[in-house]
Amino acid sequence: MINKKTFNFLNQFNSFFNNIFRDFYLNSKFYNNKISKITSRTLEYKPSLNLLDCIINQENKKTKVEELYLNSIWDYKNSNPNSEKKLHSFLWLFSLDLKSSKNITQNVILNWIKKNETYDKNKWEIDTLSKRIISWISSAKLTYEDSDENYKYRFNSMIQKQINHLIYEINKSKWVDDKMIGCAAIILAGLAYNEKDKYLAFGLNLLKKIINISFDKEGFPKTRNIQQLIFYLKYFVLIREWLKESQVNIPEYLDEIIFYQGNSYNLFCEGNDNSFLFNGNNLFKFKELSKYLSNHGYKFSNNTNEIGGYAILKNKKNAVIMDIGPSPDRQFSKNYQSGALSFEILSNNYKLISNSGYFKKKNHKLNSISRSSAAQSTLIIDNHSSCKIDTVSHEVKQGLRIINKKVKQEKNYWKIVSSHDGYLKRYGVIHERKIEFFIKDKKFVGHDTLFKKRNQKKNNFEIRFHILPETKIMKTQDEKSILIDLNGEGWRFSCPGHLIHIETGLYFGKKNTFTENQNFFISGITSNENQIIKWVLNKI
Repeated sequence: MINKKTFNFLNQFNSFFNNIFRDFYLNSKFYNNKISKITSRTLEYKPSLNLLDCIINQENKKTKVEELYLNSIWDYKNSNPNSEKKLHSFLWLFSLDLKSSKNITQNVILNWIKKNETYDKNKWEIDTLSKRIISWISSAKLTYEDSDENYKYRFNSMIQKQINHLIYEINKSKWVDDKMIGCAAIILAGLAYNEKDKYLAFGLNLLKKIINISFDKEGFPKTRNIQQLIFYLKYFVLIREWLKESQVNIPEYLDEIIFYQGNSYNLFCEGNDNSFLFNGNNLFKFKELSKYLSNHGYKFSNNTNEIGGYAILKNKKNAVIMDIGPSPDRQFSKNYQSGALSFEILSNNYKLISNSGYFKKKNHKLNSISRSSAAQSTLIIDNHSSCKIDTVSHEVKQGLRIINKKVKQEKNYWKIVSSHDGYLKRYGVIHERKIEFFIKDKKFVGHDTLFKKRNQKKNNFEIRFHILPETKIMKTQDEKSILIDLNGEGWRFSCPGHLIHIETGLYFGKKNTFTENQNFFISGITSNENQIIKWVLNKI
């Protein structure tokens, strides 16, 4: 029989040679001729530049192209891959003053075309290529208008050639985010060149597939990633606005997914300037996107308090959110953090209890640290996370199920209860968490229960509570409580019968950066009986 190691080796060997053959094919004259078969159509639809405001951070201060030295930039290789991607994506076009010289801008693009008109895996990869297409078409006032016929032919030909490549290759991409951006580029090209039967039909069919594969019945990403919710909402709305402006029928499935996603966005973001740090999310400023949605007539509401595996209870002054969802299926788990039953609390729009956030760079050790249960405000046993994550694929290889859940919201009382089996196989226990909020008393009461399902050796456990770097905490003199200074508000944390400790940790709220923060935690030892650890967090 072929053992697992041999099977994996054969798979890797086969994949290696498939990639070599594929690179050879994509760089061949045959493939170049194949994608060069284009129509003679001209650019007909030129989208309003302000439609891009939902995905492009356009600076108030604009630069004139005359002040840049771009013609020579294509002559050398940038040592920073990210900088090179940004350069070749042409997103910098949106920072240009519209009074810039059209002639210089078009010369820069023409020089790029001359040097890059055949496939290059770095400059033609899906994300970079798709953004380049969107940038060129959306900036038509600079990139296309008032040009001569020869330039227009080269410009139109190059866009359609890249779109042809995108159509052939996009289904091979493993990254759904790249597919979404590529889908938008194909749809825009179909509208811009009135290619309804070729580009537009393909793009809309791909859009439908992405929706069917990537979202649950409530329209929430199967990754359970809040940041992806916002990412997809931006692109769905952008595509809808393009279709609307070009007077093309808007598919019902697009309206439906925007409705569901908008309602989720409303629940997470409405009346809240804070980002909840769960499952791959980083800090995000909602005001600009909310303003964009409002200006384009999008109004969302939500009467539920549970969606996407999260329970969210909030009023004008307070909010509590808890992860009460299972780990995602493996193919959707690349950014999942092992934070089952982790929670965050807001008081007067300041975050009292937080998770640590997410460090996105996959091959960096901080990525695995930020994905551990210890980086979340939840319980860990024997310094192990509630899920096992594959160090090569970065996917969850042993997930968890939610056993039960209950969410209750009354005028003066909130309650969230949930439990998971992430520690059952290794430690023989079910972890249940109950958080109650007594609104008039401004008091949170938590019960973390370990239900013993079979006898195991005793293990250490910790229940962690992370705070933001700017929040100040200290132990009381009797060492039985923690005092928290939250922007002038005073809070006290206590846990009768258990030790409380303060520890320095790392905070990853800002994308791919870290800073020191503090967390306090309860420690103890598991027993062969059910255990209830009660803690109290009240305003003083």
